[in-house]
Amino acid sequence: MFTGIIQDTGAITALDQQGDWRLTVATALALGDVALGASVACSGVCLTVIDKCSNHFMVQLSAETLAKTTAGHWRVGTRLNLERALRVGDELGGHMLLGHVDGVARVLERRVDQDSLRFTFELPAAFARFLAPKGSIALDGVSLTINEVEGARFGVNIIPHTQQMTTLAERLIGEDVNFEVDMMARYIDRLMQNRA
Repeated sequence: MFTGIIQDTGAITALDQQGDWRLTVATALALGDVALGASVACSGVCLTVIDKCSNHFMVQLSAETLAKTTAGHWRVGTRLNLERALRVGDELGGHMLLGHVDGVARVLERRVDQDSLRFTFELPAAFARFLAPKGSIALDGVSLTINEVEGARFGVNIIPHTQQMTTLAERLIGEDVNFEVDMMARYIDRLMQNRA
């Protein structure tokens, strides 16, 4: 489980694309108590730590992950939003996330809005029912509040702190980001379908 509060932006320093991809990610995260087999969200994708040292860790990406997320476009030098898995007693500052990315959303618009950056994204139409004004969504692992919704399009503001602490300010029109819809919206939708 994660909350979408990014703890570090790491960078891919090595990439082996034979079979399931193996990535090495440099980070300033404290890795001393991260066990092998633990989860780290990498730009929203829950990945398993298979090796580590003091300033980097290694993860493996399956064909499913490569097909359903932006990971297939990651290269050496790609910066990733990183969050360690929650521990009992940790602050829940964003919203509850699983790190199970639903798909990719495309940047349609990007503009300056006072000190913030204002983005409009579009996700696949099948996920539009999970969007609600003032609801939550995770983009590249970052917990965000939705401003407005029009069909499968929605807007968010990226405040200066989020611009500095994540990679979202680097996203340009036409680029894709990983998205995970709000878990509560998913369960409510499922309950409503069962009542019909």
